[in-house]
Amino acid sequence: MLSALFCGAVVFPGLFYSFKKVFRSKFTQWSDADVVCVSERLVSAIHASLATAAGLTVVTSCRHIMTDSHWLVNGFVLFGAPYMANDIYAMYLSHYHTQRVKGHVGSCSSHSVQTVKAFLIKDWMLVLHHMVLLLIFMPITLFFRRGLGDFFVGCLFTTEFSTPFISVGKVLIQLGLDDTRLHRINGIIVLMSFFTCRILIFPFMYWMYGQQFGIPLHKVALHLPLHCNVGNLVILAPQIYWFILLLKKAKRLYLRQKRGNGDGHKDHQFKE
Repeated sequence: MLSALFCGAVVFPGLFYSFKKVFRSKFTQWSDADVVCVSERLVSAIHASLATAAGLTVVTSCRHIMTDSHWLVNGFVLFGAPYMANDIYAMYLSHYHTQRVKGHVGSCSSHSVQTVKAFLIKDWMLVLHHMVLLLIFMPITLFFRRGLGDFFVGCLFTTEFSTPFISVGKVLIQLGLDDTRLHRINGIIVLMSFFTCRILIFPFMYWMYGQQFGIPLHKVALHLPLHCNVGNLVILAPQIYWFILLLKKAKRLYLRQKRGNGDGHKDHQFKE
């Protein structure tokens, strides 16, 4: 299994470095912020796609949701661990170069404790999310499950299904294409996939447990250990928070587009 950890440590940093090198040579007009941001989002999309594929493989392979096991669970947890560490570093670089482009030269003229602190303050929830996965979720999955619940770990892998679309949206914004039909269609897909795979997946897991053991959905939580329910709530809470942020962002974009169309219509009437 250590080979999976080694492969992840080579693949994800290698992809990030390779994308940066290619974009710098092919798109010379791009700033460092553009290069780093697009590279980070592409690596994130690749990891999420692999996680989703692994999750679907595990979920469809487990006949019994508690006792059936699949080698991909532990294998992908180890393979994906270096991605989490690399993504924190990539997010920091993206923050650093973005602040420099915005003209915050005084605070971001070079890497320092202040630049790291500013990054942690701005993206504390994402950093915390990654650290929890590395320091809590990974040890629990590898050492404390007693070989039970691979089905549910597979379900958690599939929560990454929405990430490639989120990455595409951020890349489109970075490229100045945030006022296009492609960006609007992608935004709708983001909302639908996020709600389905990051929020509805939790009642689905409870429903599957009830189906396996003949328990009504509304009574499943009472049959589970307290730490299982608490763990699910801890994972679900930031998903709901992020989904609310996505809805607010979608509302802002819709209102901005509506105002733009209204102004365009008024200009057209004035010309006539």
